[in-house]
Amino acid sequence: MTPTLIPTILVESQAPRRDVVFLLDGSDGTRSGFPAMRDFVQRVVETLSVDENKDRVAVVQYSRDPAAQFYLNTYTTKGEILNTVRGLRHKGGRPLNTGAALQYVRDNVFTASSGSRRLESVPQLLILLSGGRSVDNVDTPASALKELGVLVFGIGTRSSDSRELQRISHDPSYALSVSDFTDLPSIQQQLLSSVEAVVIDVTPESPTVLVDHDTARKDVVFLLDGSDGTRNGFPAMRDFVQRVVEKLNVGGDKDRVSVVQYGRDQEVNFYLNTYTTKGDILDIVRGLRHRGGRPLNTGAALQYVRDNVFTASSGSRNQEGVPQMLILLSGGKSNDNVDTPASALKKIGVMIFSVGSRASDINELQRISFDPSYALSVSEFSDLPSIQEQLLTRVETFNFSLMGETMFGHRDIVFLLDGSDGTRNGFSAMRVFVQKVVENLNVGGNKDRISVVQYSRNQEVHFYLNTYTKKEDILDSIRRLRHKGGRPLNTGAALQFVKDNIFRDTSGSRRYEGVPQILILLSGGLSNDAVNQAAFDMKGQGIQSVGIAIRQADTREMQSITSDPQLILVAQDFSDLSALHLELLSSIAQVSSPGLIAESQGPKKDIVFLVDGSDGVGREFPIIQEFISSIVKNLNVGENKIRIGVVQYGDSPNADIYLNSHTTKEGVMNAVKGLRQRGGRERNLGQAVEFVSSEVLNVRRGGRKEEGVPQFLIVVSGGRSTDDISRPATSLKQSGVLPFSIGTRDVNPQELQVVSYVPNFAYTVDDLPGLYTVQDTLISTLTELSDDDIARLRPVFPTVDVTTTTVSTGGEKRDVVFLVDGTTAVRSEFPAIRDMIGRVVEKLDVGLDRVRVSVVQYSDDANMEFLLNEHSTKDEVRQATRKIQSRGGNRLNTGRALDWVSKNIYQRSAGSRIEEGVPQFLILVTGGKSNDDVSGPANQLKTNLVAPLAIGTKNANSNELRQISLKPEFAISIDNFRQLPTVEQQLIASVNTMTTTDISSSFVPPVLDIANLNMGRKDIIFLIDGSDTTGSNGIAHIRDFILNIVQQLDVQPDQVRVAVVQYSDKVKTDFSLNSHSTKPAVLSAIKRLRQQGGRSSDLAKAIEYVIRNELKSSAGVRLAEASQHLVVLTSGRSPTDVSVYGPLLKGSRVNCIGIGAGGADSRQLNQIATSSADVLQVPTFPGLPTIKERFISRLNGTIPEEAPTEIDDPTSGLPKAKAADIVFLVDGSINLGKDNFKEVMEFILNLIDLFFTERDNLQIGLAHYATDVTDVFYLNTYKTKDDIISALSRTEYKGGRRINTGAAIRHVQENHFIKDKGSRKDEGIPQILMIITGGRSSDDGKTAALGLKATGVRIYAVGVGDIEDELNNLASEASTVARASTFLELSELNEQILETLDDEVKGIKLCTGVSQEPSKACSLEVLVGFDVSSQNIFQAQRILESKMGAILQRITKMTGISCSSGQIPSIQVGILAMDTASEPVHLEFTDNADMLFEAFRALRNRGPYVLNAKTIAAYGSRFKSRAADAVKVVIHLTDGLDGQYNEMKRRVEELKISGVNSFILVGLERVPRFEEAVLLEFGRGFRYTRPLRVNVMDLDYELLEELDNIAERECCAVPCKCTGTRGDRGAVGLGGPKGGPGGAGGAGHPGDEGGPGGRGPPGVNGTQGFQGCPGQRGIKGGRGYSGEKGEYGEIGLDGINGEEGKSGVAGPPGDRGNPGRRGPKGTKGHAGDIGDTGIRGDPGTTGQDNIVAGPKGDPGDVGPVVMSSFHRASVLTACGITVFL
Repeated sequence: MTPTLIPTILVESQAPRRDVVFLLDGSDGTRSGFPAMRDFVQRVVETLSVDENKDRVAVVQYSRDPAAQFYLNTYTTKGEILNTVRGLRHKGGRPLNTGAALQYVRDNVFTASSGSRRLESVPQLLILLSGGRSVDNVDTPASALKELGVLVFGIGTRSSDSRELQRISHDPSYALSVSDFTDLPSIQQQLLSSVEAVVIDVTPESPTVLVDHDTARKDVVFLLDGSDGTRNGFPAMRDFVQRVVEKLNVGGDKDRVSVVQYGRDQEVNFYLNTYTTKGDILDIVRGLRHRGGRPLNTGAALQYVRDNVFTASSGSRNQEGVPQMLILLSGGKSNDNVDTPASALKKIGVMIFSVGSRASDINELQRISFDPSYALSVSEFSDLPSIQEQLLTRVETFNFSLMGETMFGHRDIVFLLDGSDGTRNGFSAMRVFVQKVVENLNVGGNKDRISVVQYSRNQEVHFYLNTYTKKEDILDSIRRLRHKGGRPLNTGAALQFVKDNIFRDTSGSRRYEGVPQILILLSGGLSNDAVNQAAFDMKGQGIQSVGIAIRQADTREMQSITSDPQLILVAQDFSDLSALHLELLSSIAQVSSPGLIAESQGPKKDIVFLVDGSDGVGREFPIIQEFISSIVKNLNVGENKIRIGVVQYGDSPNADIYLNSHTTKEGVMNAVKGLRQRGGRERNLGQAVEFVSSEVLNVRRGGRKEEGVPQFLIVVSGGRSTDDISRPATSLKQSGVLPFSIGTRDVNPQELQVVSYVPNFAYTVDDLPGLYTVQDTLISTLTELSDDDIARLRPVFPTVDVTTTTVSTGGEKRDVVFLVDGTTAVRSEFPAIRDMIGRVVEKLDVGLDRVRVSVVQYSDDANMEFLLNEHSTKDEVRQATRKIQSRGGNRLNTGRALDWVSKNIYQRSAGSRIEEGVPQFLILVTGGKSNDDVSGPANQLKTNLVAPLAIGTKNANSNELRQISLKPEFAISIDNFRQLPTVEQQLIASVNTMTTTDISSSFVPPVLDIANLNMGRKDIIFLIDGSDTTGSNGIAHIRDFILNIVQQLDVQPDQVRVAVVQYSDKVKTDFSLNSHSTKPAVLSAIKRLRQQGGRSSDLAKAIEYVIRNELKSSAGVRLAEASQHLVVLTSGRSPTDVSVYGPLLKGSRVNCIGIGAGGADSRQLNQIATSSADVLQVPTFPGLPTIKERFISRLNGTIPEEAPTEIDDPTSGLPKAKAADIVFLVDGSINLGKDNFKEVMEFILNLIDLFFTERDNLQIGLAHYATDVTDVFYLNTYKTKDDIISALSRTEYKGGRRINTGAAIRHVQENHFIKDKGSRKDEGIPQILMIITGGRSSDDGKTAALGLKATGVRIYAVGVGDIEDELNNLASEASTVARASTFLELSELNEQILETLDDEVKGIKLCTGVSQEPSKACSLEVLVGFDVSSQNIFQAQRILESKMGAILQRITKMTGISCSSGQIPSIQVGILAMDTASEPVHLEFTDNADMLFEAFRALRNRGPYVLNAKTIAAYGSRFKSRAADAVKVVIHLTDGLDGQYNEMKRRVEELKISGVNSFILVGLERVPRFEEAVLLEFGRGFRYTRPLRVNVMDLDYELLEELDNIAERECCAVPCKCTGTRGDRGAVGLGGPKGGPGGAGGAGHPGDEGGPGGRGPPGVNGTQGFQGCPGQRGIKGGRGYSGEKGEYGEIGLDGINGEEGKSGVAGPPGDRGNPGRRGPKGTKGHAGDIGDTGIRGDPGTTGQDNIVAGPKGDPGDVGPVVMSSFHRASVLTACGITVFL
C-alpha cells in the first residue's frame, strides 16, 4: 500500500513589503478626468499597509516632461500620503511623452536614494494611468523597467492606445481599460487582485506546498463543449486535452483522468476509473468525435459531473483527500444558470479551471472558476497551446492544503467593544481576549479581515477591515488599544454605525462577494437606546452577530441582536473572558458555515419591479434605474432570500430580469445597471400587469408562490396608462400578489389606487427625479411586513373604471390638423387650398374647449403655420389662415411630413388632447406623388388613434392616398384644387361624427408576414460609416434601418447570417457572421450599436479590412453554401481611392450595395457597387425607410442562382480572367539605394499579389538596370504566382552611379518581348512594360520608349521625386504616369495603377466617351477666391499679384471642348474674399480679365482675408443667384485654414450638394498643413490630382487644363480625356516695339526709411560742451585671458544669504544625541489600569508560636490544565489550525 503523501509546508515569516509608484497622465487631455484619477490613487493607497518597513508610495505626474510629487521615502505614514494626494493639482501641458516619463521613474524614483528597496528584494510596482497615446517611443524605457524587475500595470481610457499599454505592462493581462477615468472604481478590485497576486508570486507570504510530482495524486475531469458552435474548434480542443494528459503522471494510484462532452445534455466518454494507463487514455482521446447539439447547457453539465463523475463509484478519491480538478472548455454563453451548480462543486472541494473563446462570456467563466484568475481566454480554440503552460503551472502549484479555507477562511469580522465608563476596570481583559481570538484566525487580504470599533455614547473606529492585511499589524494595533470612556451606552446607535460604515465595500467589506459578515459584540451593560431596528437591519443585510454578555449585560437584548440564542456567550466577570475564546472560535466557524447562513437568511420574498420604459420617460430612465438599485441595495437578496425581477412596459411588456436570472445581489445590481430603455409610444400598463402575472411570477421563472413566499409588484409610471388596468389589477390582487404603485403627478391618483393592493401602497411624486422621496418608506414596508401583517391586509378594489382609451366626447371636443401641399408646383392653386381651410373652419365649433385647429405646410420639409393651442377663438384661426402663403419647394416628402406632424403636433405641449381621449383628425391636401415612403408614418399615426383623411388631385397617387387614409372612403381624388368645395361636407361630417372608439375600430394594424422574405442562404455584412460626419443621430437611424431589415430575415446559422463592421479613422468589427446564432441575439447586438467616432471615413481601408478579416471562413462566411453581400452605408467621401475594390469584390462573387446619404460620393459608390442599380441614395439618414423596399429587392435578386444546365461551366458568371505579359524594369542604381530597392520590390510584390488571381493567365518578367541591364527572370521562367513572388523576394540590389534608361528599354525590347522568352504578342495578348525609376536617365530614353511603343507595347512610368517630365517622356499617356514623393509612399499608388491595369488587360481604352449630341452649349462660372493674413496682401504674398493676373488672363481664354463642335464655352469669372469681420468682398462676374484684375489690385490694403466655414458658405450664397445650368467652379488661393476643419468640411459638403461642380485649392507661399487643406477639394479634373501651389511653373496652364477637364465631364459627360504631353516651353519671343511715353503717374507712397549713410569726413573741432548724462552700460565683453595670480587680499565681509535651495533627498538618520536635561515635573496623570498580580514576596520573619486559628484563606488561582497531546491537537484542529504529529 502506497503511504499517503504529507506535503511539506514552508512558511515565509517576513510580511510582504512593496514599493508602489503611481505615474499619472497630467497632460491637457486629462484635465476633466484628473479628479477621478486622484480619487483612485487615494482609494488604492487606503488599501495599502503604509509604513517605512512595509509599503512605500510615490506619485509622479507627467505630460511633456515628468515631475515627482513625492518620493518613496518622502512620507512614512498613510495619513501624510493621503493628505498630499488630496492636494494634488493637475499639471497640464502637451504633448504626452509617456516614454520619457517611464525612463524618468526608472532613473530617478526606483533608486535607493529615493527610497526604493529593490536591492533588498522588495517588489517594485509601477501603476500607470494614461489618457492618450504617447508621442514618443515607449518600448525601450518599458523594457528597461522590466529588466530592472519593476512590475508595470497600465490603465487607459478609450482615448488611449490599448496595444501601447499592453507593450508597457509587465504582462498584456495587466493592461486594464475603462471608458472614462470616472469608471476607475469598476477596475479597482481587479487591479488590487492583480497586485496581490503578483506580490504573492514575488514575495510569498502564504505557505507554499512543495509536492513531489512523482507521487502527487490528482483526479482530473475534462468537461468539453461539444455543441454546434464548437464544431470547427473541436479538433483543437481534443489536441489540447491530449497534450495536458501527456504532462500528467497517470496511474491507478497517481493521476486519474475523465472526459465528459456536453451540449444540450451530457455524455461521459470515460470515467476516472475506466483506464489506468496513459496510453489507453491517449488512444481514446485521439478518437473523440464531436457530438453536436444545441443549446449549450453548461449549468446542467456542471451539476452532472458533480453528481455522476466526482463520486467514489466513478473513481473519485475525494474522500481520501486527493485533489479534485475540473477543466472546463466552453465556446459560448450558457443557456441555463451556472451559479448554483458551480457553487455545489466548490462546496465538495472541486477546483475549477475554465477556458473560453471570444464567443464565451468571460464573466460567466469567472463565476464558474474556483478563482476569477483561473478563468483563461483565447481568441480561437486553435490558440489553446498559448495558455497550456499557464494552465499546467496553476494546476501543479495550487496550494491544496489551504483549500479548506475556501469554506471557512474568508470572513469579515468586526469586534464591537463596550468602551463606556462601566468597563474601565475590565477593558484590559477585553483587549487580551480579542488579541487571543485574532491569533487563532487566518488573517490576510484574501482571507480573514478584521476591524475593531469601540463605543459608548458615540463610536470610535480603531481600524477598518482594509486597514491592515497582516496579523502582526492587527495584533500590534490591538495591544495599543486604550479605553474610550463615556456614558451612556448606546448599543443601538453603535450597531447602526457599524452597519453603515464598516460593513461596506469602501471599508474593506466583501459582502457582495459572498464573504460571511460577522459581528462580535462585547457588552458590559444594558443599552440606553433601542437596538431592535438596527439589529433587524443588520440581519437584513446578512450580517451574523455573536454576542458576549459580561456582568450587567441583558441577555434578552443580546437575543434580539443575534440571529440564534446559541450564539450568545455569557461571562460573569471580565476575568472569565479568557475561558471563552475557544467557544467563540467555534461560534465563528458555525456562522461561517454555508448551511447556517442559508438557514439564517431572513424572510423570503419575490419582488418584481414593473417600470415605465416608454418614450414619455425620455432621458429620465436612468433615474428609475438608480431607484431600483437603491431599493435592491437595502434588501437581503439571494437565491434563498429575496429574489428580484424587473419588467419594462411601453407598447408591450418585456422582462429584463426574471426572478431566477440572478442568485446574488451583485448579479442583480449589475443587471439593473445594464438596463436599456426599450421605448414605445404607448403606456399599456394593463397588458404589462397581465404579463407579470402570467409570465414572471410563475414557478418556471423563479416564482415561489407555491412555497408560501409572499410576492410583491412595484409599479413605477411616468404617465397615464393607455389601456384598461382595472381588470388585470383586480385579477392580480385576487391571486395574492401585493402591488405597490408609484406615479408622477401626470398619473391619475385614482389609477394608482386601482393598481395598489391597499390605498396606503399608492405613492405620488412630483416627477421621476422625486422617486427618492418614497424610497425609505418603500424599503421599510418591504422589509418589515411579516407574514402575519400580510395575512391581515385586505385588498381594495375601486369601483371606478379608469379606462382611458375610449372616452366619449359627445361630439364637442375635436383636434383637427390640416397638412397641405406647399410645393412650387401647386403655388398657383394654393389660394384654393387656403380658402377651403377657411370654409371648413367656419362650419366647425372652434374654441379651446371645443374644436382646436392647426395648419402645417410641407414640401421638402414640414413647416408649422400655427399650433392647436395657439389660437383660442374662431376669429383668430380665421385671420391666421388668411395670412398663410405658399412657401415653395421642389420635392414632395409626404412621409417625412406625416412623421413630423406625429412627433410635433399630436403632443400635449402643442395643444393636442390625445391623452384625454379627444378624437384626433388629420386632413391631408396634396397635389402629387410623394418622393418618400408614406406607409410607415401613416400607420404610426393610425396606431396613435389619429384619423387621416387624404385629398389628392389627378397628379397624386391613389394607392398612396388609400395607404394614408384611415379607411378607403377617406381617400378622396379630385381633378384639381378648384373642386375642393365638393368634398368639404364629407370632411365636416367625418370630423363631427367620428369618436375615438370609431377611430380605434376602423384601424387594423398591418401584420408583417416575415415568412415571405425567404431569401435562402445569405451572408450579409453591413459596413457602416461611424465617423463624426455621420454623427450619433445618423448612427441611430442606421441602427433602426438595419434592425428593421434583420427583423424580416430568417436569421439562423443555416440560413441568413449577419455581421456589422464600423469604420472611420479605424475599422472595428462590432460582431462577425458567426458571433450570434439566433435572431434575438443579432437584434440585441444591433441595439447595442454605438457610434465609433473619428475625423475621416476611409472606405477603401474599411473594404480591405472586410476582405481580409470578415470574408473568411473563420469569421463565418460560407463561400460554397451561401451568397455573400456587403452593404455599405456612408455619408462622406473616402479620402482614398476605392475604385480597385469594385473589381475585387465582383471577382470574389461578393454583391455590394452602396447606400449614400448627404455628402456621400455617388461616383465612389458606383465604383464599388455590383451595378448602378445597387447604388441607393437618400438626402439624410432619417430617409432610410424610404428605400427599404428597393434595398430588399436588391438584396434578394442581385445574384441569381445558376441554372442546373450551366453547372458544366464552373466559371460562368465570374469576371473574365485577365491575360497579359508584364515586364517590370526597375532602377537598380544608387538613385534608390539598398533599402529603397527593397521598398520597390515590396511595392511590385503587392501589385502582383492584388492583381494576379489563380484564374488569371498572366506572365511576369523582371529586370533591373543601371548602366547595363540584369535579367532576373523572363516571361516564361515562372508559371505560378507563388513562384513569381518567391523569385521577387530573392532579388538582390545591384547598384551603380548612373542609369541608361534608353539602353535598358531597348534591351527589354530585344530580350523580353520576344516569343522565345514567352511573349504572346502574336496571340493578341496585351504587352506591358512597367518602368520604376528614381532619377533622370543619362541617355535618350524618350526615343527608345517611342520605338517600343511603336511595336504595340504599353509603357507605364512610375517614379519617385521631381521627375515628372522624365516620366511623361517614357509613358504611353498621362494616365499611365504615377509619381510618389518618397519610396515609402509608393504603396499609395497601388489603387491608381491597378485600376488602369485592370482596364488595360480587359481591352478597355483608357479614354473613351463620345459626345451623345452633335453640339452642345457649355457655360462656366468661376469664382476665384483668396485669403491672406496681412493687411497689405501683396507685401505678405509677393507673387500673388503676378500669378492672379496670369490666372485671370488664362482661364478666360478657354478652347473648344469635344461636344461643342468647336464652339468655345462661355466663361464668366468673379472674385470673392471674406474679411475678418465675416463680411464678403464681391467682385462681379465678367469675361473681361483686365477689368477684373484692376478691381482685384484695388484690394491691396484691405486685408487681412480669411478662409473658414463662412467663406465657403459665401461661395454657395454667391452661386444661388446665378444660372442653374452653368458649370460652377471655385478656385481658392490660400495661405492656410483659418477655421475648424470639421465645420469647413461640412460646409464643403453643403457646397457640393448645392450644385457647385468643383472646389480647387491653390497653396500660396508658406502654407502650414496644406496637405490637410487639400482634403477639402472635390471635382478636380482627370489627371493625377497633385496639390497645386502658387510656385508651380505654368500654374495658369494647370488651372486652364482643370477647367477644360471639368467642362468635358459636366457638359459632355465624358469619363476622361486623353491629352498629349505638354510641349517644351517656347523660346523667348522678339521684343515688341517701344511704346509711347505714359501719362504722369500719381505721387507714390512714402518709401521705407533708408538705412544709415556712410561716415562723413571729420569736421572742425568744436568747443567742449557740458558733461552729458551717463550712457547705458555696454554689452559685457568676452572673457579675457587669465592674468598672473595676484597677492591674497583682505578677508571680505560676509555676503548676504542666498535664496533657499530646494530640499534635497532625505539623508540617513543621524547618530543618537546626548540625553537632555531632566524636565520639570508633570501634572498628575489619570489613575492607571489595575496592574497584574505581582510576584510572591520574600518570606517574612518567623512569628511567635500560638495556638489561635486564623481566618479561612481565599481560594487559590486555577492551576494549569493538563491535557494529553491528543486532546490538545483536537482542540487546535477545531480552531482551524492544521497540526502534524
